[in-house]
Amino acid sequence: MSKNVFIPIILVLMSPWLYADTIEIAYKDLYSHLRKLDNEDTQHLQFAFGFLKVPKKQTLCTITKGEVITDKQVLPLAITPEQRFTVPFEKALKMADALVRIEVDEPKNQCDMSVQLETTAQWLKHHYSRADLDIILSQYRNFFNEMGGFMSFMMPQVTGLQIHFSDESLSQSIADDVSIVAGVLRIDSQKIKGLTGLSLPEKPLRITALTQR
Repeated sequence: MSKNVFIPIILVLMSPWLYADTIEIAYKDLYSHLRKLDNEDTQHLQFAFGFLKVPKKQTLCTITKGEVITDKQVLPLAITPEQRFTVPFEKALKMADALVRIEVDEPKNQCDMSVQLETTAQWLKHHYSRADLDIILSQYRNFFNEMGGFMSFMMPQVTGLQIHFSDESLSQSIADDVSIVAGVLRIDSQKIKGLTGLSLPEKPLRITALTQR
């Protein structure tokens, strides 16, 4: 009788949901990042937040729920399939001392904050004109130039764009000397200058800057 009782108790203790944890971040700390993009020169970029797993930091912690909380309201956050989220840029939330609460499957001491600079969702599409690519490239260059200031020589130099796809096995030729390799299309600024446009086999997951020091 005691054996029958003991076994299900062990199974419950080993259940994965018991490892779930909650991470709380002051909204004002994320707001300080967001305000860096609050100008026309970088309006097509956004910060996507997530949590890298410790110690390997090769994958992201699994987010089960996210919300922004004030004394008067709770705003749900959309979580991407990549396990990242964005937050609204609202001074009112900062003034209200809002709290960002994220529920993760892993213990929170195994999740390190990760901030990713990427294009906004409006730039995720199947076809890009040369003008589209120039705009995205200039937005990234503007950001790094503004962040560097008189120390710009210490900042990474934007040399092109990286277009990421959800299918990491995707490999396909797109144009002369322009190919998707293992789910990523890397195209430098010189190649962009030689294009009239770019047609992709599927909508990208995100677009980031190609940089070098």
